[in-house]
Amino acid sequence: METLRDILDGAADAVFPPPDGRVTVVPQMSARDAGVLSFTAHAVVFLDEDPDWVRAQLAGVDCDELSAPMHPAFLAALLARTGRRAETIDAMLVARPRAGELPVPLREITDAGHPRVVYARRRRDDVRVWRADGGVLVLGRGIGGRLEVSVEVDAAARGRGLGRRLVGAARYLAGEPVWAQVAPGNARSLRAFQAAGYTPVGGELLMVRA
Repeated sequence: METLRDILDGAADAVFPPPDGRVTVVPQMSARDAGVLSFTAHAVVFLDEDPDWVRAQLAGVDCDELSAPMHPAFLAALLARTGRRAETIDAMLVARPRAGELPVPLREITDAGHPRVVYARRRRDDVRVWRADGGVLVLGRGIGGRLEVSVEVDAAARGRGLGRRLVGAARYLAGEPVWAQVAPGNARSLRAFQAAGYTPVGGELLMVRA
């Protein structure tokens, strides 16, 4: 696992970096995306920065070494060094593709003005959007070129399982592993993804260009 994509592809197949307490530093795969991935007892920093500098910052964090890669002091040092700004620390989930009939009727649209679509196009490439009765499903290529899903359910349609069906539908559209980032405090969304067959594999912080 020498590149960010190697690491992500391995995680999608349940092959993870060794739980040895170490931190792997790999180059960015795009100028847009930098950040930190946290797996069980192993972290990955994807950043075009001197690995020795990264490890020196980790050594200066006043906490146990397993917690240091996601500690606010370390993340603040990365942000100050790079001039980037942080997204939230999210749970990272992945699901294998499926074949068969979609669990919800969809039609592909080109509505560039929907807030979920606007957000996705700032963070991802090759964005495609589908509308369901009561919500939208968005797929695009994000960190390391992986395929990422996001959904938005209309207020009037919530509480009926539509979010679970939408994220499940992404598995039928994809033809490859589908990734999702969910705020850990968003318990409803986490339950929807897990019910649709997505597996938590770690945590991540995305650092975006200011």
